[in-house]
Amino acid sequence: MKETIKTKIQDKTVNAIRSNIAWNIITAAVVMLLVFGLVAQVVGYLNFSDAFTDEYSQNAIRIARAAGDYVFADRLDDYLKEDPTQIDYILSYSQMENLCNKVGAEFIYVIQPSEDYSEITFVFNTVNKASEFEPYPIGYVRKTTNDDYKEKYRRLYDQESLEEIVVRDKGFIESGSHITAMIALYDDSGKTAGILCVQRQMDALSAARRNYLIHMAIILVISLVLVATFYGLYLRRYMVKPLRAVKDETERFAAAPSKAQVTLSETVKTHNEIRQLAAAIDTMEEETLNYIENLTAVTAEQERIGVELGVASAIQQGMLNSVSPNRPELDISAIMDPAKEVGGDFFDYFLIDDDHLCMTIADVSGKGVPASLFMAITKVLITDTTLVTRSPAEILRMVNERVCQKNKLDMFVTVWLGILEISTGRVIAANAGHEYPLIYHNGGAFELMKDKHGFVIGGMEGVRFKEYEFVMKEGDSLFLYTDGVPEATDSSEQLFGLDRTLAALNTAPDGEPQALMASVREAVDKFVGDAPQFDDLTMMCLKYYGASGKERKEEV
Repeated sequence: MKETIKTKIQDKTVNAIRSNIAWNIITAAVVMLLVFGLVAQVVGYLNFSDAFTDEYSQNAIRIARAAGDYVFADRLDDYLKEDPTQIDYILSYSQMENLCNKVGAEFIYVIQPSEDYSEITFVFNTVNKASEFEPYPIGYVRKTTNDDYKEKYRRLYDQESLEEIVVRDKGFIESGSHITAMIALYDDSGKTAGILCVQRQMDALSAARRNYLIHMAIILVISLVLVATFYGLYLRRYMVKPLRAVKDETERFAAAPSKAQVTLSETVKTHNEIRQLAAAIDTMEEETLNYIENLTAVTAEQERIGVELGVASAIQQGMLNSVSPNRPELDISAIMDPAKEVGGDFFDYFLIDDDHLCMTIADVSGKGVPASLFMAITKVLITDTTLVTRSPAEILRMVNERVCQKNKLDMFVTVWLGILEISTGRVIAANAGHEYPLIYHNGGAFELMKDKHGFVIGGMEGVRFKEYEFVMKEGDSLFLYTDGVPEATDSSEQLFGLDRTLAALNTAPDGEPQALMASVREAVDKFVGDAPQFDDLTMMCLKYYGASGKERKEEV
């Protein structure tokens, strides 16, 4: 348990450090400086090493040239054949040995390579007195160390160059890392008689390289510490504290939007983008508070309007809930589904007397509250006018005159109105620009009834409407609707259409009114899918049983 708590605390600390902007910036600066320092150190080391190595090599060449003055090149072959104790050999050997010890060279020697340069024969071989090696005697033969030496020997003997350098500081080397400087020794005829070599150990070079790396590392560490310290102090004053103030203020405002006692512009004293950010946040807070205040007022107003629209919708639905005539000769039902809270479609059916049923369905131009008010007025006018006359054409004419008198908004309504004589099934109807009815004759199928159309109600005064009549027989049905049914639109802007409406009705054409309307509604919903409802959708269906309808219902 203790280990778990300790781990959580450590993780929390690490996360806090990682989320600290100063820590992130300092870390980035230190890393960049470290990378730059390492790159500079590597480049400097390589340049220093190359320059030091070149100087070391040139010094070895100068020693070789000085030693070459002590050698009689014409006498090399004689030295190998005669007694090496002769005076000129001893003098040359002595001078080279003194030079070797004086300049600190490891070896100064003269050789003659074989024809294929695979072996070398030592003529002179002086060794520094501080060295642990013993000199080779005159005439000593050994194999050439490597191909690099062979190539150098060849170039000197072929007189392609006057001097050569061999640097050996990688891999196992018997005599340690060293630089060998070589010069050709020419006889009086101008031919190469031998090669004088000066070998200098690379201890001094290695020490210089090591000291260089140590000094550069110390400088880099000091630079990192200074940069981290400077950045820490600078960032804390000019970035961390101002940004922390900005963070605290935004968290405070997000938790509980309210006016700050002291604005960020007064808190942040820097003269950079953070101060501009603080000023922008002050402005944002002020605008947000104003927006919240306005939004609260607008929301309250919308809620009030919503409540009123709900009441209006309830009133409208109450107006449309026509009382069933409760007659065995017929069955009638209707539904209205508005596109908004309230709609402009309406329907009505009611008994004028014991033998006459008035049916009407209408569609007001527009939607929403204006359409619903126009709908209410028109519905009341139609109902009242049926008390004056039973002629559908005359009812529509009188309603049109009254609507046109005060129709300042130039709204209109399409109406289909029919009066059914219950005892005979005779229907007298008039159509004021409304959709064609659909009729079903017992034993057949629903089909379109292209009736006589008149002008819309509210369009203009003085319009006369024509009546027509048809007879409904036992088992016949009449289906009325507004354009919200055939013009229902799916997501690809295709219309539901009359063909799909007839197809839905004809799945069971002899069904009851509610079942027929449910079938159409189901087909419309399936066709439309997720597309929004664009228009009010209203349907009315009448099924006529005839004079024997009452007995048939009782038998069922």
